[in-house]
Amino acid sequence: MDILTSLSQNMPLALILAGVFGLCVGSFLNVVIHRTPLIMKRQWRQECAEFLSNEPDIHPKVKEYLSDTIAKDTPVSLSFPPSRCPNCHHQIRAYENIPLISWLILLRGKCSRCGTSISIRYPLVELISALLSVLMIYSFGATFTGLMALIYLWMLIALTGIDFDTQLLPDRLVFPLGMIGLAVNTQNTFTSLTSAVWGGLLGFLSLWSVATLYGMITKKEGMGAGDFKLLGAIGAWLGASMLPLIILLSALLGSVVGLILIKKSGESKPFAFGPYIAIAGIVALLWGQDIMSWYLTLYQ
Repeated sequence: MDILTSLSQNMPLALILAGVFGLCVGSFLNVVIHRTPLIMKRQWRQECAEFLSNEPDIHPKVKEYLSDTIAKDTPVSLSFPPSRCPNCHHQIRAYENIPLISWLILLRGKCSRCGTSISIRYPLVELISALLSVLMIYSFGATFTGLMALIYLWMLIALTGIDFDTQLLPDRLVFPLGMIGLAVNTQNTFTSLTSAVWGGLLGFLSLWSVATLYGMITKKEGMGAGDFKLLGAIGAWLGASMLPLIILLSALLGSVVGLILIKKSGESKPFAFGPYIAIAGIVALLWGQDIMSWYLTLYQ
């Protein structure tokens, strides 16, 4: 805590460190966004093979084929295999992996060996992570609260990227997010523990009840269970009083983007809603109280 005390007395240095650290974390978040679905897919394949191997109506040769095929899956973790170009399999060198700088200056958005374009999303995630990290420390200071705000931010960025790519919100990230929120609020960091518990419960139930009712009426699935869990996790961080604002903001953002997509494609297609819940959760953390105070003044 001595480091935090020193940084809290030198805000410019704290903001610079937040930006640099945010860039580095953003680079790691790119790995999390890309590899977490691959890790999950490999685990699901193994679990399916294990389940089917115990089913008596599955032919033994089919079981053997599935087992042999899935056994050949390349092991994947957040650290293995090393990052490579998907086209030529050139292993990314350390100097080619410097956050933001490598993409902009050294590589100029292309693989150094084959020239295949590298998605602009990678430097964008790094830049967004850095800028929002600076904003969090500016808002909450170089304090315990500021550090917890960074954890909240980084986990939401990872979930946003994964949901955009796959329309999945992994329990392995959402559940820890909610549990950390409850633990943090045992110290009344962002809200009281009572409000955090109710925020988690009501956050989940609010979307679950709407989706269940929609499904009963239309016989269609309108929203994935991951969205319920994510709102519940955010509620555990910010408390029950912030849920109306988060739901309203996410609905507005999702509706605008949904209309744009419909106009662009000419048809209605399922799209990820989790990112808009996450964005609304970040806005609520930073400016939720100000927005609610402004809203209440309209009726005075």
